[in-house]
Amino acid sequence: MPAVAALLDTRAGLATLRRTLPVGTRVVACRSATAFERAYRHHLLDAVVLGIKAQRQVDLATLRQRYPGIPVVVYGSFRPADGELALGMLRAGVAALMVEGVDDAVVGSLVRRHSLGEVRDRALADGPRVLRLRETIQRDAWLFLVRRAGELVATTEVADGLGVSREHLSRQFGAGGAPNLKRVMDLLRVVSAGQLLANPGYDLAAVVRIMRFSSVSHLHATSRRVTGRRAGELAGLGPKGILGAFVRVGTRSRR
Repeated sequence: MPAVAALLDTRAGLATLRRTLPVGTRVVACRSATAFERAYRHHLLDAVVLGIKAQRQVDLATLRQRYPGIPVVVYGSFRPADGELALGMLRAGVAALMVEGVDDAVVGSLVRRHSLGEVRDRALADGPRVLRLRETIQRDAWLFLVRRAGELVATTEVADGLGVSREHLSRQFGAGGAPNLKRVMDLLRVVSAGQLLANPGYDLAAVVRIMRFSSVSHLHATSRRVTGRRAGELAGLGPKGILGAFVRVGTRSRR
């Protein structure tokens, strides 16, 4: 799954974040500002979470300029004198402020609410209808893949997650005019690539590295197969536009 990077002030805060995030969410725990900034370059991130003290160690304004599409949530112990600090963080583009010891029960759900994954889920909400995913197994597989969007996922992993055989899943998913499973996997990887490319801090080479494409040429080829466009155009389409382009290009494999 895409990860949440965290540079927090206390171990208790980190433990609370881990405990309250949706099951299976990967947390990249950072011990320094350098490690936190490195997380942007090496992980597919859904959101980042900063402590009050920790945010003073990073150049928040620069991070927001380079990665405006990756939500930043601040979670820590605010003091009464921190009002101006809080306002400054909101002006810098922080998505939410949460108080350690007050918002502990909901910190994970609030991070999820503001995450890139939530943006993707909303944008792709019409996916089952436009892709003609009418059967329960098709919709369950779609939800499984959307949660893992951007990852290299094997058909066997999806089948195991749904409790069916690989052969049954492959046969049933493409029934009724729906795209085959591999096409949908490619679609969702291209959606995630487009979300990354909407950030000035990510060029094509960075997306290839983070998402484990074999080369820039491989990314371009996948983008063209899914949308009819080169990868450099994905950022302007957005997730909903990529879904629409996929439908126009043709959802069935030509192999």
